[in-house]
Amino acid sequence: MTPTQGHRDYRQPPDRKSMHARIVRDLGMRIVAGELRPGDRLPAEAALLADYEVSRPVLREATRVLAAKGLLISKQRAGAIVRPRNEWHLLDPDVLYWLIQVKPPSEFVETLLTVRRVFEPAAAALAAKVASEESLRGIAEAYAGMEAAVTAEDLLEPDLAFHRRIAEATGNEVLAYIGNMLSLALRESIKLSSKIPNTHALSLPRHKAILTALLARDPLAAQQATLVQLNETREDLTVILESGSRRRATRSG
Repeated sequence: MTPTQGHRDYRQPPDRKSMHARIVRDLGMRIVAGELRPGDRLPAEAALLADYEVSRPVLREATRVLAAKGLLISKQRAGAIVRPRNEWHLLDPDVLYWLIQVKPPSEFVETLLTVRRVFEPAAAALAAKVASEESLRGIAEAYAGMEAAVTAEDLLEPDLAFHRRIAEATGNEVLAYIGNMLSLALRESIKLSSKIPNTHALSLPRHKAILTALLARDPLAAQQATLVQLNETREDLTVILESGSRRRATRSG
């Protein structure tokens, strides 16, 4: 399942005909941004009905969607209440996207890279041990797509596929699911790192080292190559973020 499959698209501001999606997105963003804090009640139903000019069933369906994502809990006579952050479904594609939107870029990058350092080296090591020949061919095909890319935009999808297929190659459905759900955040990270000049030339050797270790079925080398790739990605992203901070400081000065 892709990060969007099985989910309505709540990420882009919908047109007027999709008020249900607009309510889900607006309230979801307000919750993850901290405007509505854990323990807070949603605004009164009458106020929300007036604000959005929708029927009660439309509003209640939207709050049920947010409850299914772990953001709200409905209590009798108390209404819909924001749940603690540790109960949110953070791998839900929409919740994850909203978090990306409200976090400062540096915080988002640090959070994502920490997760990737825990997850990806171990997944690569396991894949080197247990991947089928078909799975390895799939990873090699994704790398070939990266090689064939002409622009940073062309590089994006095969790069995502490369990492996703490594998780799938572990043969563990939970790891494959986590890898798939991380694709959304990884997409934003790759877009950011693509601002580095010669990003294509920098990215290919890092990924080739991982592929070579996988094809050699060398778990330790796969783990190490993945760590190197992540460390160098961190350096690239730090350069971009610091450059952006300097430009903002110059404009404000």
